[in-house]
Amino acid sequence: MELSPETIKSLLDQGIQLAYKIVPSLIYALLFYLVGRFFVKKLLKGFQLILEKREVNPSLNTFLVGLVKALLFVSLFIGIATILGVPMSSFLAILGAAGLAIGLALQGSLSNFAGGVLILLFKPFKVDDVIIGQGHTGKVSKIDILYTHLLTFDNREVVIPNGNLANSDVVNITAQPNRRVDMNVGVAYSTDLKKAREVILGILKSDERVHADPEPVVWLNNFGDSSLDLVVRAWTDRDNVWPVYFETMEKIKSEFEKNTIEIPFPQRVMHQIK
Repeated sequence: MELSPETIKSLLDQGIQLAYKIVPSLIYALLFYLVGRFFVKKLLKGFQLILEKREVNPSLNTFLVGLVKALLFVSLFIGIATILGVPMSSFLAILGAAGLAIGLALQGSLSNFAGGVLILLFKPFKVDDVIIGQGHTGKVSKIDILYTHLLTFDNREVVIPNGNLANSDVVNITAQPNRRVDMNVGVAYSTDLKKAREVILGILKSDERVHADPEPVVWLNNFGDSSLDLVVRAWTDRDNVWPVYFETMEKIKSEFEKNTIEIPFPQRVMHQIK
């Protein structure tokens, strides 16, 4: 089919008009992309430096940089589409509805994810810390973005959702370099308390692991059914807590025997009715 000169001229005119309309938008979009990409790189570099200064966990660092990068480039391409005249209202509505549906479906996982971000960012505890959380005590072996792994002292692994840890009380046992050792010792009612106190304090002060400041103390804590209950408190390095506790208890037993200090046991008096 042959085109008439008038038809060809009309098509050329339409093409020229379309070019006049599209070319400037393409140029603006290209400039917007180049400038936007430059600023995205600068922002990502600055964000990376901030994370490094805060010593953010490497896994969280990589995730956050990737997330921010994706958000920045999505914003950049939305701007480019707007310059080119692409209708964005319907697209954004569909995107928002999809995001809402996904959020509702993954509500529990998102809670754990948010908890993981908070834990890795603010560091209430870190790997190798000993914590008490959700009724479990153990050493933190791994912190993932969704779960925290604890290794208990009897070598069991406990996996706790980060959402639960982030929204409940957590005791960090190893957060401080020093810890107090508490011991309870019972002596007979006939015991000279001054002598018993001197024996116990002598044991503690001869132990190089026990700190002189704060100094160890021995107090009468309770009048028990069969004994006077003494509370013994001493400070030591956190790694020495249990060795000091167990060894001191053994030494107290040995020294009490040498000094004829009686450690009573529960007694019950039976009356026979005739």
